[in-house]
Amino acid sequence: MSPERPTSGDRVLIAPSLLSADFVRLSEEIADVANAGADWLHLDIMDGHFVPNLTFGPPVVKGIAGCTELFLDAHLMVSNPDELVPAFLDAGVHAISVHQEACTHLHRTLNQIRDGGAMAGVVLNPATPVETLTDIISECDYVLIMSVNPGFGGQKFIAASVEKVRRLRALCQSTPGAENVLIQIDGGIDVRTAPAVVAAGARILVAGSAVFGQPDRRQAIEILQKASLEA
Repeated sequence: MSPERPTSGDRVLIAPSLLSADFVRLSEEIADVANAGADWLHLDIMDGHFVPNLTFGPPVVKGIAGCTELFLDAHLMVSNPDELVPAFLDAGVHAISVHQEACTHLHRTLNQIRDGGAMAGVVLNPATPVETLTDIISECDYVLIMSVNPGFGGQKFIAASVEKVRRLRALCQSTPGAENVLIQIDGGIDVRTAPAVVAAGARILVAGSAVFGQPDRRQAIEILQKASLEA
């Protein structure tokens, strides 16, 4: 049974990024953040081509799906998302986001994801304007704003991302059928940056070192949630 899908009216969700976990103890790390109160588990899929790094593929994700009940969110940082979407659907993820910059036929790709039973998301790199989604926003379940350049963890938050989230929220609210689109943000999210992005409209916070890099993951998640409430 799949975890319940969130809506735009829900509380802010915390999605620890597995990229920051200890891969030698992967199942223990996943169980730890699940017990600590994580809402989603963010899976960074990198192909060494679209971004200059390699991570893991469908076989590892299938193993992850078999050891946790967390909502699995696959972020495909790949040059050929259409070819890989079926494999990740088969692996058991609950949401897949693809880069606007990598999709020749974005409408078709989103339908492919949704037809496979998963939430369909679009990712925007820091230099890609939100206005590129004007004609597709109503087909999205969520949009991921990259607040760092994708490919590596631990980068500095790009301050202009706050205004970008605000513009995206305005686009969603002004477009029929897009009012419930969720806004996710990834990159440099911690107790200092969370309040501003939540106030701007973000509802899913992807956090790597701010969760997995802390000795007490429950406390780390609670701190992020508290910071979000302050917004």
